[in-house]
Amino acid sequence: MNKVVVLAAGMGTRMRNSQAAGLSEAQQQVADRGVKALVPIDRPFLDYVLSTVADAGFDRVCLVIGPDHEELRTYYSSVDARRLQFEFVVQPKPLGTADAVATAREFCADDPFLAINSDNHYPLEALRALRDLSQPGLCAFDRDALVEKSNIPAERIERFAVVDVTEDGNLSTVVEKPTRQWMENLRGRVGVSMNCWRFDEDIFPACVAIEPSERGELEIASAVQYAIDELNTVFRVVESHAPVLDLTSREDIESVAQRLRGQQVQL
Repeated sequence: MNKVVVLAAGMGTRMRNSQAAGLSEAQQQVADRGVKALVPIDRPFLDYVLSTVADAGFDRVCLVIGPDHEELRTYYSSVDARRLQFEFVVQPKPLGTADAVATAREFCADDPFLAINSDNHYPLEALRALRDLSQPGLCAFDRDALVEKSNIPAERIERFAVVDVTEDGNLSTVVEKPTRQWMENLRGRVGVSMNCWRFDEDIFPACVAIEPSERGELEIASAVQYAIDELNTVFRVVESHAPVLDLTSREDIESVAQRLRGQQVQL
């Protein structure tokens, strides 16, 4: 398995609308445009994400970008990359994460692939664990560990999708907005989905079959649940207690920079 689909077509609304002191002029300019992946931390944030992707053994990257994200295409078409090959697909409208994954159908062909967010820096061991699977899977991050080790505020983590796992380690349910009662019924510690998936071709008919969520978007969580319930797809859950860095708003830039500044990048 060597393919990665990076969801980079978001409009960056929270990045554009938030405020934070102490940013450089270059960081302010990129934040104003909402292109989170290119926020400079010595190098663009996405460079650090993709360097870890390469460390995990992947070498073909498809960036799903929006119609107004030509600067992402320009940068990654010309960047000095010796370990990664880049391709691009355009998601014409921001219809949701499932629609973004479906947009990369031709790139993926019938091969298994990793799907990740462009605004999260995932731990190397999580990406390697998904690559080593022989079936679809999800990395479930421990909520308590995210609060303790990541740069993500606890109140934001509480809004993330959570997963219910069967006793034999497979995904049973993924819920975007769980109720308190649903959370109380979970077994053991809470696993959080940060959109770090290993998919095969079954995900594409699922992405097409689902209806928009209450937010009006085609959510990848809904497509996964459809694949489980209707297509009998089995998703293996890989647990992680490692931190994930999240670059949602300007307030996140400095905390992410503190973690990443000085790290070696090799694309």
